[in-house]
Amino acid sequence: MNRRNRTAATLAAGAAALGLAGCGLQPATGYVPAVAPAAIEPVEGAEDVSVTVGSKNFTEQLILGKIAVLALRAAGFQVTDSTNIPGSVAAREGQLAEDTDMQWEYTGTAWVVYMGQQGIPDQQEQWQAVHDADLENGLTWLPPAPMNNTYGFAMGPDAAAALGITSLSEIKDLPVEQRTFCVESEFRSRDDGLEPMLEHYGIPLDSPDGVPSDNIRVMDTGAIYAATANGACNFGEIFTTDGRILALDLTVLEDDEAYFPSYNVAPYLDTELVEQFPRIADVFEQITPLLTDELLIELNARVDVDGEEPADVALDWMVSEGLVTRPEG
Repeated sequence: MNRRNRTAATLAAGAAALGLAGCGLQPATGYVPAVAPAAIEPVEGAEDVSVTVGSKNFTEQLILGKIAVLALRAAGFQVTDSTNIPGSVAAREGQLAEDTDMQWEYTGTAWVVYMGQQGIPDQQEQWQAVHDADLENGLTWLPPAPMNNTYGFAMGPDAAAALGITSLSEIKDLPVEQRTFCVESEFRSRDDGLEPMLEHYGIPLDSPDGVPSDNIRVMDTGAIYAATANGACNFGEIFTTDGRILALDLTVLEDDEAYFPSYNVAPYLDTELVEQFPRIADVFEQITPLLTDELLIELNARVDVDGEEPADVALDWMVSEGLVTRPEG
């Protein structure tokens, strides 16, 4: 059975199962508040169609995933929330295997990590290349957002004052013992990650004049920011739209030799779903242009700094933009 042609009975059975999950067994990341239409209006025929939304398991992806869940529910679709997938590879495999119908993804990640290509500096060209390549996989990329959540490296307040550098190229001028890095496990092994970055900037991994492996600490993503601020390493891997940059007074180093490719986020969906319901593209075209770096820094900070739920942050923002409303009663 085509998963987008499920019967009402199947959907009702799924709803009953979800009701059981609500009895104290549902994880916090599965929480999504009720929503009603506003600028995002119901799509004809959507009420009989099941759509599964995925996302990776870090804050920004959780917020974006919840935005998609809320938007599609407001448009009338029967939405399964499968956000919080552990890592890029698992998220991609889920989309290719049709376990998920829609995710937000970064153009640089798709092009470099999934497709094994060299990053394209021009943001529109990068998106177009990914869009064209994924059509043969049965996936359609909708237009990208202005936000470009690329990787970067930042210093804590003490390191910034002591080292006095502002760009990645200046790390090679520091003594080897000062070239200490905190990174997450995925970035440590990615094709566009730490090792090729060090090579690009003239400080190769385990070279006498580079960066010894002992200078690298692999940590959970969420721990890196605090560790960098506290001086556990001089250079911490960050995402350039992360709210903790401001909250922890981190100084982001300029990628002055343009190592990192463009990582504009865009919704990508099962092509059959887009062809069956072309208006689903209109739903996301109301959202995507509003997603700027500044906005995501603010939304991310509400979760990572203020401790709010990603779903509540998503709904508050969507209501403030008039995209959806809260149901009465």
